[in-house]
Amino acid sequence: MIRRRSLLMGAAALTVAPRVAWGNAGLTPQGLIDRARARAARPLQPVSRALAPPFDQLDYDSYRGVRPIAGKTAALPLGPNFRADLLPPGWLYPDPVRINLLGHEPEFAPDLFSYDPALIDLPTPLSNTGKMGFSGLRLNYQQTPPDHWPEVLVLQGASYFRALAQDTVYGLSARALALGTGGEGPEEFPLTEEIHVFEADDSVHFGCLIDSPRASAALIAVLTPGRSTRMACHLHLFAREVLADAGIAPLTSMFQHSALGPARIDDFRPAVHDSAVLVIDNGAGERLWRPLANPARVQMSAFVDDTPRGFGLVQMPTDFTDFQDAEAMYHRRPSAWVHPRGDWGPGAVRLLEIPTEDEFADNIVAFWRPEAPLAPGAHRFDYDLDWLGPGLAALPPSGHPLHPARMASGVEPVARKARLFVLDFAGDVPEGADPMQPDISATPGVLIEGVALYPLAQVGVWRLSFLLTPEGSTDTAELRLRLRGADGADMAPVWLYRWTRPAAGGV
Repeated sequence: MIRRRSLLMGAAALTVAPRVAWGNAGLTPQGLIDRARARAARPLQPVSRALAPPFDQLDYDSYRGVRPIAGKTAALPLGPNFRADLLPPGWLYPDPVRINLLGHEPEFAPDLFSYDPALIDLPTPLSNTGKMGFSGLRLNYQQTPPDHWPEVLVLQGASYFRALAQDTVYGLSARALALGTGGEGPEEFPLTEEIHVFEADDSVHFGCLIDSPRASAALIAVLTPGRSTRMACHLHLFAREVLADAGIAPLTSMFQHSALGPARIDDFRPAVHDSAVLVIDNGAGERLWRPLANPARVQMSAFVDDTPRGFGLVQMPTDFTDFQDAEAMYHRRPSAWVHPRGDWGPGAVRLLEIPTEDEFADNIVAFWRPEAPLAPGAHRFDYDLDWLGPGLAALPPSGHPLHPARMASGVEPVARKARLFVLDFAGDVPEGADPMQPDISATPGVLIEGVALYPLAQVGVWRLSFLLTPEGSTDTAELRLRLRGADGADMAPVWLYRWTRPAAGGV
């Protein structure tokens, strides 16, 4: 999957009054749900992806040269606090999306956009085949001081969307629905065919009509910006057939390398990633902490659970010096947290990790998969999706006095047959507390030894180190670490990791 880099395009000027041709009245949320249900009663009707010049030849650079015009396709008022931009087709986005703004439906036309002559050769005349449409919607909201309208949400590409917390830049994405992710066959990417804005005041109430060969769906959401941005989501899923591979509340991100290793990336930056760790608050009351990896081979992990309390992809650390990238600003990428509402029952949080050599491919996907296949018919999943700042401060409290702050590994420097892990835990251990005991377990085929835990007073952390030595031809191992107090209680989240042998061999 190629990253949706066009989301970095700046918003157009915001001062011109709208002159959009308005059309049909909008649907209610229930009307959109009923439309999705009706879609599922018949086979998928493919939509035309035919694009006329210059839209059919756009690449990453030239796509950024097509810009919405204020008053036509940019800065369209949505109540007192929001503005909308309609996004052009082309490059990664050939699929037409019908957009309805508070009962008004703009019609696509090429002259609703401006074109950078340095990037685009315009045909004469500029024609519209009648089959093209907008590719998505961008929302801006008013922030102090007045007339400051930062971006907050982009809905564009398949059923993907991205949102921002305050003072963050675009990073990871979410999707309305995933089908077949990480399976043996090709993944199915449901398409958003319609976007309807129902209400807009301090929040935006909107819905997306989504269709795919095996299911249709309506995602109804209420977006509320702030220091963190919350989307209260209601997924109404209508299966045309049995779905054993559905992914609910999927999050998509990028992880190339960090200090945890083993790294095969030759890069001046110490870390490159949109997200660093999968965090799960499971139904048993544990917080699981699973660092992400750029593995030698595609790998899927399943964290079995019953009625999860939450899960998300978290970006950390939060200092520029940890990434050293003045353009990508990885230290300002947001985190995303899924808070299920109601009883989701048994299933598993699944994590897909795909090898990547660069930072332009989304190679991480995390989602919930119900244990029982979804039968043909209606299903509903309610959840809050919170877009948070990087780091731990915005996450729900875990109740643990410590948390993993820095994770690194490297080849043991003497015999070079083992991998040395060094984990730093930050936080406050109650004064006078009994010494903590590390409890490390691993699947068969590796030897764990040299475990040491000690305070580093000069930096205010507890450092845990240990050696992992693979036996024979072992190529993978699952690690589980708990820091326990004298009473057996966890002093930090349960740290999980999958060690895999590097593609070039060694440890």
